[in-house]
Amino acid sequence: MKCNVRNVSQISKFGALALYSSAGTRALEAHLQTMLPEHSLMQRAGLACAELALAIAPHARKIWIACGPGNNGGDGLEAAVHLKQWGKDVTATWLGNAQDSPKHALSSWQRAKMAGVVIHSKPPESFDLSIDALLGLGCSRPPEGPMAQWLHTMHASGKPVLAIDLPTGLNADTGTWFRPANTLTSFSPVHTLSLLTLKPGLFTADGRDACGQVWFDDLGSSSVEQAWQQVIPNAYLQSPYAKNLTPRRHNSHKGTYGDLIVIGGAPGMAGAAILASVAALHSGAGRVYACLLDTAFGLNATAQYPALMVRDVNSLQLEKASIVCGCGGGDEVRAILPKILSASAQLVLDADALNAISSDSSLFHLLKGRTRTGRSTVLTPHPLEAARLLKCTAQDIQNNRL
Repeated sequence: MKCNVRNVSQISKFGALALYSSAGTRALEAHLQTMLPEHSLMQRAGLACAELALAIAPHARKIWIACGPGNNGGDGLEAAVHLKQWGKDVTATWLGNAQDSPKHALSSWQRAKMAGVVIHSKPPESFDLSIDALLGLGCSRPPEGPMAQWLHTMHASGKPVLAIDLPTGLNADTGTWFRPANTLTSFSPVHTLSLLTLKPGLFTADGRDACGQVWFDDLGSSSVEQAWQQVIPNAYLQSPYAKNLTPRRHNSHKGTYGDLIVIGGAPGMAGAAILASVAALHSGAGRVYACLLDTAFGLNATAQYPALMVRDVNSLQLEKASIVCGCGGGDEVRAILPKILSASAQLVLDADALNAISSDSSLFHLLKGRTRTGRSTVLTPHPLEAARLLKCTAQDIQNNRL
């Protein structure tokens, strides 16, 4: 079978990729199982894990695979079969049993035994690579007992750790870490192989810290996934620079690539607007105008960044430019917002612009009106700003970021 594992930690390289909730992942899995031979998904998962294990630790001789009682443990046992056949010294520990384990996991346990994999009750004294196959989608509370001890041994070893589907203790939907905060700092290099789908929790809240390098194998599901995206809830991670990768003509200049106006930088907070303006230059914007609400800082900005054009916002035609408004805007940005919301064709609202809109119904009405007239608007709130807009708490946002 062809290896389809991809490194998606640098997600922008891949354009749009779907994120599936736990329920969506299970629905897709159930659908695939009606189309494939019995047990083939788990076998594919085990093979993908074994191949990635060799890729991230090609010189590892002793490999410990810690298997939980469910299907995540079955994936680990399937990986053990391949690694054993490829000549590795494999130690598998399993928290399941022949009476209560799921059908597919039990089949993998039997296959592992037939392949000569010895199931141990304790971790080996030494290993070159460990594989976390303890818990996947089903994690809803902190690991306890032997599971917690095994995780501590893995992450304190200094040896690479490969987590199958999700690091044990991570909620697939929210990125909530069901383990003590200090265990986010692993003494071992961590890799996570997400199987079948990418999950929101890999990229939100504690997920990025817990997962290390994120890899993905769709297990051959791409042939049916597109149709299922119409009925399974998902979101997309889209590269913000995809359109700017097109080669540009030599016979062109900054005026060829449009105007961007950054409005913000109240007294004491000019840095936010300057950072946004400089980022726009580096991202490929044409003429970049910095409209600083702290007018006394304008000369300093020009001296530091000669490519920026510092202007008064009232001197510019908002209808013909893309606008970024709110970066370090303070209360001063409130006065200019009605004009910006009414006039600009393409608008990014950030920071204090969002705070003003969340507390002023007339501004909120103007924002909604932009949608009705088909003008593009992008909001970039952090959790507290989003909570103010949605009339909830920042923790509510963190628990359901999508």
